[in-house]
Amino acid sequence: MVQILSKKRRVVITGIGVVSSIGIGKDAFWDSLKNGRSGISRITAFDPSAFTTQFAGEIRNFNAADYIDAKRLKRMDRTSQLAVACAKMAVEDAKLDPRCNGRERTGVIIGTAMAGHGYILDQHKTLMQKGPMRINPFTALASFPDACASNVSIELGVTGPSFSIATACSSASDAGGYAFDAIRNGTVDFLIMGGAEASIYPGILAAFCVARALSTRNEEPEKASRPFSRDRDGFVLGEGAGMMVLEEYEHAKKRGAHIYAEVLGHGMTCDAYHMTAPDPEGKEAVRAIQIAMTNAGVTPNQIDYINAHGTSTVLNDKIETMIIKKVLGSRAYQIPISSTKSMIGHLIGAAGSVELIATILGMDYGIIPPTINYSVPDPECDLDYVPNQARPAKISIAIKNSFGFGGKNSILIVGKI
Repeated sequence: MVQILSKKRRVVITGIGVVSSIGIGKDAFWDSLKNGRSGISRITAFDPSAFTTQFAGEIRNFNAADYIDAKRLKRMDRTSQLAVACAKMAVEDAKLDPRCNGRERTGVIIGTAMAGHGYILDQHKTLMQKGPMRINPFTALASFPDACASNVSIELGVTGPSFSIATACSSASDAGGYAFDAIRNGTVDFLIMGGAEASIYPGILAAFCVARALSTRNEEPEKASRPFSRDRDGFVLGEGAGMMVLEEYEHAKKRGAHIYAEVLGHGMTCDAYHMTAPDPEGKEAVRAIQIAMTNAGVTPNQIDYINAHGTSTVLNDKIETMIIKKVLGSRAYQIPISSTKSMIGHLIGAAGSVELIATILGMDYGIIPPTINYSVPDPECDLDYVPNQARPAKISIAIKNSFGFGGKNSILIVGKI
């Protein structure tokens, strides 16, 4: 039953779970971020020798059996495994038992662009080699797009709204926006929100290679993702997941929860321009940031940090720089900006959540993570990208930008309490 509220409620983040190529768990993830460590290396999941790009942000040493019962594990694809592991980390970090804290008032919203794709590709290979009766009997269940959210709901035993969002590279940030609205408007009290993506499969890598979207620095993969640097040559594919517990502020305060940040506002628009190229004028991306700022009630002078979409592609970085300047004017030159994709690669549907976690950890510790591999200034990218080394800074209000294929623009604004 939906609560009817006369006043908008405040929404805070009280739990974090993350699995990435630079660390499993928030502490390992943050230690790598602040020290500027790259998680990009030659692919080991399969032989990449035939591909023009042979590296990615691949997760090492992740054992899904540490988080999921063996029987259930067989019924999940890798994306769901990452999502469930991170959700359990986030709930534990929040010191929350959803079954005892209102399972009916707890929901799950997960962003993912390609959930199940890799699983289907693997099973198709089995089909071609061994015949139709040899594919995994759980293929239909493991590969449907909403399996991530369903698996997290089942594992945590929560019965509130449960769904996945697939809006390409803005999926997880859109999940954050919908989660914010659901708690603020009283639909639920808690939401396990985030994104998950397992994209390092031959068929997926091949698709991006033939699209010529990826960096080809095979001789130095750890230096391949170089957002805003003039010598950037494409993005780096990454895998991972980031999940957060969002809850109503008064409840979090009453139970003495550690509050990482408050979600202040969000904005969503679509360029309606092209499937891959951003609108060269950036009109709708500008409007998305303006909507988010109005929603949050903040002005350019209050922004302390921007975690950029920053993919390391020629067009994206140039146009994102222009967009920031159009929105913030001269203030844009005074705001530190960084792209954590320089360390973890592009997690596609999970990018927004993992990068939001980087943002709120930076806020919590008072440190801005760097944009590594920045070596050659680009006159068209002339802002402060926190090059190569982390920087101590007080962050009270931050913007997280996400821009997706198909012209999707999704912006989240968070603040420190």
